[in-house]
Amino acid sequence: MGLFFDVLSSINNPNQNGSVEQLSSIMNTVQQAAASSGVEPSTVETVLSGLSGSLRPALQQQMTGGGMGNLLGQLAGAASGGGGSLGGLTSLLTPELQQQLIEGVTQKTGVNAGIVQSLLPSLLPAVMQLLNMGSSTSGGGGLSGLASNPLLKSFLDGDRDQDVDLGDVFKFANRFLNPAP
Repeated sequence: MGLFFDVLSSINNPNQNGSVEQLSSIMNTVQQAAASSGVEPSTVETVLSGLSGSLRPALQQQMTGGGMGNLLGQLAGAASGGGGSLGGLTSLLTPELQQQLIEGVTQKTGVNAGIVQSLLPSLLPAVMQLLNMGSSTSGGGGLSGLASNPLLKSFLDGDRDQDVDLGDVFKFANRFLNPAP
C-alpha cells in the first residue's frame, strides 16, 4: 500500500507530474485492456501483481547497467502508440526481456501465457505511466531524475519489504477514483 500512498503524494505535490486525470486515464487503459482481452478485472490484477515481481528486476538491471536513462519516460510515452501491439516498446525492451516478463508473470500467477502476452502491450505502458507520475515537473530526466522520482524509487527499492504489488496499487486506485456510495 506504500506505493499507492506515493501515487497520492505525486497527485498532491505540484513538483511532480501526477494528477487525478492522469491516474484516471491509466485506469481506463487497464480496464480497456481487460475488456478487449475478454478477461475479468481480477485476472488483470493478478497479472499486474505478477508483473511487479518480474518487471522490478528488469528495471533494476537496466539501472545497474547504466542503460536506464530515460527508459521510464520512453516506455510511458510509448503507451500512446498502444494499438494492441508492443509498438514502440519493442525497441526499448528486447524480445528476450519481453519473453522473460511473460514467463515470469505466468509462473508467478498461473495465468495462461497467451493472456499475459495479450495484456502486456497495454499493461506495461500503463505501469510505466503510473511510475512516471512521480517524476519531477522540472524535467530532470535520466539517472538524476530517477533519484527525485519517489514512485520509481519505491518500486525499485528492494530494501523495503520487497513486496511491491502493482495489482494492489491498481485496485486501490480504482477505489480512489470510484468510491463506494
